[in-house]
Formats: sequence, structure tokens, C-alpha cells
Amino acid sequence: MTPSIPSQAVRLAPEQRYADELERLSKADKDTRPPGWKLSPRAVRGFILGDDAIKVSRKFYGDDPLVDRAVVTLMGNQGLMLVGEPGTAKSMLSELLAAAISGDSGLTVQGTAGTTEDHIKYSWNYALLLAEGPSQRALVPSPLYQAMRAGKIVRFEEITRCPPEIQDVMISLMSDKQLMIPELGDDARLFAQRGFNIIATANLRDRGVHEMSSALKRRFNFETVKPIRDHQFEVDLVMAQVERELAGSQTQAVVPRDVVSLLVTTFQELRAGQTQEGTAIKGLDAVMSTAEAVNVAYAAALQASHFGNGKLSAREIASQMQGVILKDNQDDAKRARHYFDTVVRERGKRDAQWKEFHDAARTSWQ
Repeated sequence: MTPSIPSQAVRLAPEQRYADELERLSKADKDTRPPGWKLSPRAVRGFILGDDAIKVSRKFYGDDPLVDRAVVTLMGNQGLMLVGEPGTAKSMLSELLAAAISGDSGLTVQGTAGTTEDHIKYSWNYALLLAEGPSQRALVPSPLYQAMRAGKIVRFEEITRCPPEIQDVMISLMSDKQLMIPELGDDARLFAQRGFNIIATANLRDRGVHEMSSALKRRFNFETVKPIRDHQFEVDLVMAQVERELAGSQTQAVVPRDVVSLLVTTFQELRAGQTQEGTAIKGLDAVMSTAEAVNVAYAAALQASHFGNGKLSAREIASQMQGVILKDNQDDAKRARHYFDTVVRERGKRDAQWKEFHDAARTSWQ
């Protein structure tokens, strides 16, 4: 039975949000589908990167060959490990892959310092356990257990946030593709069905992460998701995402492209530690990703709509960037102010919009 979708849900799963596209892809899909897959590898690629012929939208922007390699990996015996800086759409890509391959992106283990072996394997309904003893009815399956049983993709978010001994629980599961359940008897085990595989993500730059063991690394094929470097491409993406967010919130705001271009330029320069003119600057430790740029632009558009004249300007961008840059690193604050006092101020001498950006930042960041 298909679960009901709340009409006011803030965010739907990809298989719900793009249900019509998945249906069109399935009907048009004439290629061979791997055992347990809902779509063929070519159709999975089309779902993620778009297919104009049947009106399927592009959902992942960046390294197209990476998507091809990811799909091939998931057809094999190794798991897929997506690594990179925060905000590079690793989780979104894993969701899209799971939705297209299994029709279910919700089987997810969230890695934290408190993740235990029970979260990865299974736990028990202790009321039933005390009343009946160990039984299938008393067993509470983890997302990984459910994925093995149903032959689906399971996602393991932020795996490097788990302690090493918890990470290594995955080694035998990924090698043997079976899960022992000793409480149910010596021979009780769950065999993974065709279609089962694992997509893990890791923000290796974050604080509090743990190094993976060599044995666990060998069970994964590593793919690095990199930030977008093409300026116009990133501007297009931020514009599209902001317009979609505004439509979803039923907010009316004019979003000029040149203002978004200013935002993207600032993010790219502070991310790379170099200006467009080739001048070296001190980059920031803060996450200056495309996702953060979308958040800034969207928040600034809301500010312009509700507290301004309804048109996004550099003033709102400067105001909302504080939440990204001025967090807990005083060095970042100093580097950002130096950037505005030199690069932005110099551009402001020739461009009124950059001058407004500089003046607003200096006023609001005091």
C-alpha cells in the first residue's frame, strides 16, 4: 500500500516528489534491469541527470561521469562511499540513487557518536521478548536488516562519525552479505537478497570524525563529490533552487540574476582562496558550498519580500551571509572582513552593486 503524502510536508522523499518521472522512466525503460532493481542502469542515470525526451528533470549538477561510476559500483559487490566537503550534495545523490534503484530512499542509518551495533543490525521489542522469548515477532529490524531482506539500497549517512568499532560491524555484513541472529538459534541468519547494497557518505573535513579501517575501506568504492567550479553553471543552479523554494513557500520576490552572480562569486572566491582576477586571498574554514549559497539566497529573498521592497539586493545577501561566515571561528571573521575591505571595496569603486554589498556588510557585521 502506498503511504499517504501529507499535503503540507516540508520535504518529500525523491520517490514521492518525482513519482511521475519515475513512472515515465519505467514505462520507457527497455534495457535490462539488474536483479532487484526498479530501473535499468541507463534509466537510473536518466533520472538523476535528466532525460529531455520523456521530460525528466536534471537533479544532480556537477560531475556526470561520477554518476555513471556510482551506478556501476552499485551493480557490483562493493558498496559506494561518497566523500567530500560538506554541502556538495552527497546525501542528495545517495537519496536519488536509492529512489531510482529501489524505489525507497528511506532505509537510512544515521551515523553519530551514539550509534550502536543495534542501530546497524537489529534490536528487540523487550515487552514481547520477556513475554515470548526471542522470536521474529519480537525482533525490531534496522534499516540495514530491512534492506537485506527486501533486496534494496540502504544509506549510511556520516559513517565516519561512528566509533571505529561500530564502523567495523559493517565488514562482515558487506563481505558475507548475511546477518547472523544467534538469539534465534545457531543457524538463524538473514541472507541479503539481490538488489541489496550500501551507499555511505562521509564529510572527512568535519570535526569529530574517525578514520575508517583499511578492511572497511576495501569493501567500498570511493567517489569524491567536488564543489561546482563553473561560475555560470552554479549561478543557474542557485537561481533554479531559490525559485523552487520560493514557489513552495508561496513567497513573491524578484531575484535578479546579477545579485545571485555576486553571491556565487563571493562563495567561490572564499572557497578557493583566490579571486577571479587570480589574486591569492585567505580562504575560509566555513562551508562555502552551493547548498549554503542556496540557503543564503533563499533567506535573503524572504527578507526582501517581508521586510524590503520585494526585490533581492546585495544588502540582503550581505545580511544573510553572517550566518554562514560568522559562526564559531574568529579567524574566519577576520578573513571575511579583510576580503570585504580589499576585494569587495575595490570592486565597489567601479560597480554600485558591489559598493552596496561592501557597505551593508561593514554596517551589519560590526
